[in-house]
This record gives sequence, structure tokens and C-alpha cells, in this order.
Amino acid sequence: MQLASQTYTVVRPFAHPNDLDRKRIERALKSRKRYRYVTPSVTTAIGGYRIESPCCSRNIDRDGGVVDVALLLHDAEGARWQLFRKDHKKGLWQLDSTHERLPSALERLNVDPERTFWQ
Repeated sequence: MQLASQTYTVVRPFAHPNDLDRKRIERALKSRKRYRYVTPSVTTAIGGYRIESPCCSRNIDRDGGVVDVALLLHDAEGARWQLFRKDHKKGLWQLDSTHERLPSALERLNVDPERTFWQ
């Protein structure tokens, strides 16, 4: 008697997005160094969070509309956070940095020394 080979697919639920970390991100953004006079929003994305904000500088959107600021994705396999910035000219997300913990990714985003996020 021969048994058929069976393949099983393990489906893991995403740990992110979740409401607890979304709130942590919202609180952390209050200590950012740039564009403190606008209120950014944190929305969920598959595997993470997208941060957008009104564009008061008019550098990206001349009408002052809402623009993408950053994308935070959690890599469950590597247990790391990937922080992306938006290339507004190309309309693409670009990997900025990888972090072991969410607070260090948020610190990078909040300080933004090269003005690559808060444009």
C-alpha cells in the first residue's frame, strides 16, 4: 500500500497591522522634528502601516493635499521593521532603513535629518 504525498501550507495571520502599534506610531509622531503644524494620519497596509500628511510646504503637492510620508512594514521572518520613504517623482516606495525594533524606526522617521520623509 502506497500513501499519497501531501503538502500542507501553513497560513500565519499577520501580526501587523494591529491597533496597539498603530496607536504607538500615532503617539510617536507627535515628537517629530519637521512639519509639527500638520496632523499626520496612520493607516493600515498589508503587513504594516502607511503614514500620510497634508503637504503644507507645497513641495510635493502644490494644492496642499495629503501626501505619503512613510511606509512601515514588519518582516515577520526576520523580526525586523522596514522603513520606506516615497519617491514622489517616480511614485514608488524606496527602502530607507531596517530596524530591529519599532521605536528605532520611528526615531529615524521623526528626526529625518536629510528631509527625505517630511518634504
